[in-house]
Formats: sequence, structure tokens, C-alpha cells
Amino acid sequence: MKKSALLSAVALGGAAAVLLAGCSSSGGDTGGGEDTGGTDAAGTRACVILPDAASSPRWENFDRTYLQEGLTAAGFDVDIQNAQGDTAKYATIADQQLTQGCGVMLLVDYNGAGAAVTAQAQAEGIPVIAYDRPIEGADYYVSFDNVEVGRLEGQAVLDGLEAAGADPAEAVVVYMGGDPADGNAAMFRSGAVEVMEGAGITAAAEPPGVWDGEKSATNFEQALTSLGGEVDGVWAANDTNAAGVITILQKNNLEGVAVSGQDANVAGLQNILLGWQTATVYKPVKIEADAAVEVAVALLNGEAPEADQQLDDGTPYIAVTPQLVGPEQVKDVVAAGDASAEEICTGDVAEKCEEYGVE
Repeated sequence: MKKSALLSAVALGGAAAVLLAGCSSSGGDTGGGEDTGGTDAAGTRACVILPDAASSPRWENFDRTYLQEGLTAAGFDVDIQNAQGDTAKYATIADQQLTQGCGVMLLVDYNGAGAAVTAQAQAEGIPVIAYDRPIEGADYYVSFDNVEVGRLEGQAVLDGLEAAGADPAEAVVVYMGGDPADGNAAMFRSGAVEVMEGAGITAAAEPPGVWDGEKSATNFEQALTSLGGEVDGVWAANDTNAAGVITILQKNNLEGVAVSGQDANVAGLQNILLGWQTATVYKPVKIEADAAVEVAVALLNGEAPEADQQLDDGTPYIAVTPQLVGPEQVKDVVAAGDASAEEICTGDVAEKCEEYGVE
């Protein structure tokens, strides 16, 4: 069974209570300060590495906050650091954290850097949770159901084509996937292709996958040129890539093109309200973070967390359910606290916010 959008607060609270009963904590540490508590303190120290700030604003805007709050409330001292898109820095951060001591590591992979850190941590008897992106050899993987994310993205493309009166079997659709070094990218593509090609879509072009808005814009512009300036739909694997694609659509005055995305970031929600993006896949980050905290607490208590699925390599996979968001659902993202009307409803978007009840 997949994790629903409401994890059991009772289960989380109960696990935290057990942890707190057996361990002491000195509060949260986000700066990677010196460990002064010895072995016992290291045993309650959660070491977290985020990948970058460029691939998505979620890492610093949401994940850092929710993980800090959740892990601290569960009794951990918390060290959250960001590799800033640098695999060497990723390794350096891990060395520093492991030297200070960790009871559990929670890693978001960046270009494969997480695998070596995972092996290093496990050699010291420290369990590793792969967070949001799979990592070879991790003890557990906590993320959204990434194939389902792809399916919803594919459905967004179909919905956009239908709204434009385009036959999927005849439509010119460009595939703009994510960086293949990210294990999730293949799962997103798998789900999207299942839905799109099941409806008769054939990719007219598929540039190399990236997680970068500017590179996506360049790649899409080249693909569009090769297609004689004709396009009916774009499967974009996230909102950042979609934003890059949309700059080229706007440059060429191409309206009514079906465009997918994921993350429900501010730019994506604005593009949806303005009609440039069909929909985004909303992944409530707090729900994912809460699931990771549950797993961390269970591991520290010597328990085996319950998993919904497993990856092909057998890694237990706690899969959280995503949601598709079109213009009518933007207000729900705001109500959940994952975006603010003040950020979204600027300039030309203000009128659309009023139309769709975003406040």
C-alpha cells in the first residue's frame, strides 16, 4: 500500500517517544558544529546531505526546513548541509559528518556521489536512507511514487492535447527528461511513456536529459528548429525544465502547447495559471520528509520500517502518493503552505489568482 498524503502522526510520535526515552538530545545543529557529546550524542545525530539549489528550489525552501523540524522533534541533533552541485564537496561534507559521528545518514544523491558515501557509512555501521533519489546499496529509499509521478505527467500532456483538439497519434510531442545520472529520471520517463505512448504518442524529438532550466531551453529550441517550428506538446520532467521550454514557446509565440512538469514551484504554478503549462505534479514535501523521519526513528530503535514497495535491486521503498495540479488546484497548494499567494500572484498573474480563488 502506498503512503497516503496523511502519514500517521500517532506512529511518528510514538516512535519518537521511544527514542527520547532511551537517548538524550541537545537540540538541532544545522551548521555542522563540533560534536561534544561523545558516542551517545553521535548515536542520536542525523546527518543530511542535500544535492544542490539549482535543480529545484525545493531543497532549500522546503526539505531543509521540514527535515530539520521533524528530526529535531524526534530527538535528533541535526546536521543538514548542501553539496551545491559539487560531487567533491558532497564527499567532503560526508567525511566531516562521519568524523563527528552519525546515528543515521539521510542522503539526496547528486550525480552518483551518494553511493560511495553510503558504503562508507555502512562500513561504520551507520544506516543510510536514500531520500527522494535512489542510491545503490542504501538501507531504505523514501520518495514519492516516481513511476506514478511520470504517469501523471503523461496525463497532463494528454489533457493539454485534448484541450487543444489535437489527436495524440498525430501530435508533435517533444520529450524533455531529467538527468540520467538521477535514478528517478528513468522512473519518471517510464511512467510518462506508459501513458503517452499508450494513447498513441510517439516522441518527435528527445534531447539529452538535464535538470537545468537554461539547458532545457537551449535543447528544446534546437529540437523545435529541427521540427520546423511545429510542436503540440512537451513532456517536461519538472517545472524548472518546463520553465525553460516555456521561454522558447513564448519567444516563438506558440500558445496552447501541452506542457507537463512536477514540483509545484512558484514559477510552475504561475505558468499554469497563465495557461503556458498544463499542470504540475505536486509532491507535498512535508509528507515525504515526515516519512523519512519515521524511517530514521525506527532504524535508531533497531526496528525494520515497513516498506510499500522495493526497487529492482531489492532496496525497501517507502512510496508517497503525488497529486496532479492544474489551475483549479493551485489554491490547494497554497492552502497546504507549500507556496504563498504573495509570491504567486504578481503582475499579470494577479488577475488569474482572483479567477481561480488563489489567496
